[in-house]
Amino acid sequence: MKQLLACMFFLMPVITFAQKGKLIWSDEFNYTGHPDPKKWRYEEGFVRHREAQYYTKNRYENAHVEDGHLVIRAIKEEPLRLIKGGSSFVTSDSGGEFTSACLNTEDIFEFTTGRVEVRAKLPHGRGVWPAIWTLGNNMAWGPGDSSQVYSEIDIMEFVGHDPNSIHANIHPGYEGGSRGGKITVEKPWEDFHVYAVEWYNDRIDFFFDDQKYFSYYRKDVPEGKWAYHVPQYLLLNLAIGGDWGAEQGIDPTVFPADFLIDYVRVYELK
Repeated sequence: MKQLLACMFFLMPVITFAQKGKLIWSDEFNYTGHPDPKKWRYEEGFVRHREAQYYTKNRYENAHVEDGHLVIRAIKEEPLRLIKGGSSFVTSDSGGEFTSACLNTEDIFEFTTGRVEVRAKLPHGRGVWPAIWTLGNNMAWGPGDSSQVYSEIDIMEFVGHDPNSIHANIHPGYEGGSRGGKITVEKPWEDFHVYAVEWYNDRIDFFFDDQKYFSYYRKDVPEGKWAYHVPQYLLLNLAIGGDWGAEQGIDPTVFPADFLIDYVRVYELK
């Protein structure tokens, strides 16, 4: 029996509980209506990775708060061409078919090191690509669809064609520097889960419901290539299709698709 218990112990996943310090920023979404403009701003347009959605600005249908949750909703529209700077659009045979939203805290809240914790419920279906991530505040998108990313932390990425995997990725902005990990979770979209990252000076740890499944270490980075010493801002988005999200196409029957966020919290680390 003792031998059996020992084997069972070693087969159990390693659970790591965060040493949370002071809460320095949060949104509990305990209000109704548009996302709080004192905490969030919007990306707008067809932004990156040849994704199929047009990100709208301040359009209630694509991003609103109700029942204690932020709802980011991807909608299959008639073929459309949205009017830049506004929330209205006109149909066009040459336009896109999807609208969605990307919220971020650029120029509102930025931080260096800490724990980001997001409790969320994912959409699912072929073609969806929700993400929780951060970008360095000196990042600039390059010409066309290329990019120069000085420092990106992908806390959670999920693609609908890989439905039992949660991904974490690091993009430090130098050739060959990207790293990533994933955890296998059966039907992760069926319930809310906590997606978190702990960013230290010497490493970045990624968690699913307090289970650490990937770490990125400064000691493994070439001299002078550690990109994570500049402030980052938060992003929440629901992309559709794109380079990764559409590897197996887009299922039009899964729309509207909702990405629900219960809270976002950022802590200092002890």
